[in-house]
Amino acid sequence: MVFALFPLHSLSLSLASAAFVYIVIRALYNLFFSPLSAIPGPWYAAVSDLWLNIHVIRLRQCKTIQELFEAYGPVVRVGPNKIVFRDISTMRTVYSVHKFDKSSYYKSLLTNDNDHAMTTLDHAHHIIRRRGYAPHYTPTNVAKFQPEMHESMCEVLNILDNTAGKTSTECLTLFRHLMVDVVVSSSYGYRLGAVTKWAMDVEDPLSTAINDFPKRGILRSIVPSWAWKLVCRLPNSRWRQMCDSDKIMAEFVSSRVYEMRTQMNAGKIGESEKISMLQRLLQYRYASNELMPDHDIISECMGHLIAGSDTSSISLSYFFWELSRRPDILKKLQDEIDEVMPDSRAIPDICILQELPYLSAFIKEGLRVYTAAPSLLERVVPNSTAKSGACDEIFDLMGYALPPGTVVSTQAWSMHRDQSVFPSPDTFLPERWLESSLDDLVNMNQHMMPFGTGTRVCGGQNLAQVMLRVAIAAVIKNFNIAAPAETNERSMEIKDSFVIFPAAMECKLIFLPRH
Repeated sequence: MVFALFPLHSLSLSLASAAFVYIVIRALYNLFFSPLSAIPGPWYAAVSDLWLNIHVIRLRQCKTIQELFEAYGPVVRVGPNKIVFRDISTMRTVYSVHKFDKSSYYKSLLTNDNDHAMTTLDHAHHIIRRRGYAPHYTPTNVAKFQPEMHESMCEVLNILDNTAGKTSTECLTLFRHLMVDVVVSSSYGYRLGAVTKWAMDVEDPLSTAINDFPKRGILRSIVPSWAWKLVCRLPNSRWRQMCDSDKIMAEFVSSRVYEMRTQMNAGKIGESEKISMLQRLLQYRYASNELMPDHDIISECMGHLIAGSDTSSISLSYFFWELSRRPDILKKLQDEIDEVMPDSRAIPDICILQELPYLSAFIKEGLRVYTAAPSLLERVVPNSTAKSGACDEIFDLMGYALPPGTVVSTQAWSMHRDQSVFPSPDTFLPERWLESSLDDLVNMNQHMMPFGTGTRVCGGQNLAQVMLRVAIAAVIKNFNIAAPAETNERSMEIKDSFVIFPAAMECKLIFLPRH
């Protein structure tokens, strides 16, 4: 019996030894012989992705990358095959000129187990996707949906009126419900009533699923597929709800697709200047003249729901928290808004709001400091970076030769905190956008990337910009803002998992009627 077991024991030892030797050789290669070994960075990052993944799990990847830039300079190696940079010229080259494809990280954000514009890795297929929805987000078309925006915003004002400064309001949840209503109405021509449900203390499953999806995505990006399936079976109802967030959204969007197609086939939707995004996608044809299939329409709509709702609600919450601490800024905004909004419920047209200089400066500074999605935008060095198609095996990144397959990226968090561009970068200062020289303004604008950059910039940024102006104008016209004791620097400390959120997972503020 002992003799029979001996070979098996020896085999196990041999396999373990071989694995150990392989790991050591691989680590030595990454440290000293890899084409990336000349790039500065902590040695342990060059050995394994584990170090960076730990900071991802700790929800502080953005801050960690910023600390590396401060320690090592504008180019840092953060993994065996990952390089991050903070340089405007390289940013243009990677995202706008060569238009590198995305890394496989984005596949963790698949919706309904299918691609949408954000998860389509290669540039060519992304263009095909983008053409289907791009007309929906032009400034002219977005402006047509202002009545729906104003209606939903007035519901929010009514809710804040009812509290009348007596109790605090959880802004992250309230503004997420607001954005869900706005995105759903413009995307599907459908009245969801998420804000009304929130006021009645009735959970809206769609809003909850949208909030859960980024957390689900970050877990999927670092957990193996087999382990993810086991994790989703944990016997906890709230946990299962988060794991099922993708399914919940898919069921909602599928119902809207079925209803819209039925109405279109029955001729119940006539010619109109106001066309929902879903109607456009149902009529959109690929280059092959094939209609966009349902599974692509569903996943695309889900992607827009997530991107359009969560990010803007985060930004609004942080903006109002900043105003609770800065009565000087609030007063300047109120003075400007009062001149164009004499009626507290008559929200001005976006053409008027866009011309207000201090409001524009406040929003720009807010997007600089509190970018909702400030994380690494990973791209992959291709086999060829030559426009002619000739093989160009090495990509020069700020003097470092990167072989094909290298993952390169920058992040808005660091671009927005470059001290040489933004003096006192941690200070919230709207005046920097009003008082700087023309050259400095140009430089600052070039470093701004709150909605991404290059050809993969956020398609819905015009809708977001309009809603930020509408919400800020409406709220500060009617209310002063204060923070209760539990909302402070510690509770609002920024955590990040691609998007940011407060450490306390909530933002409670008190809205005090002005009149």
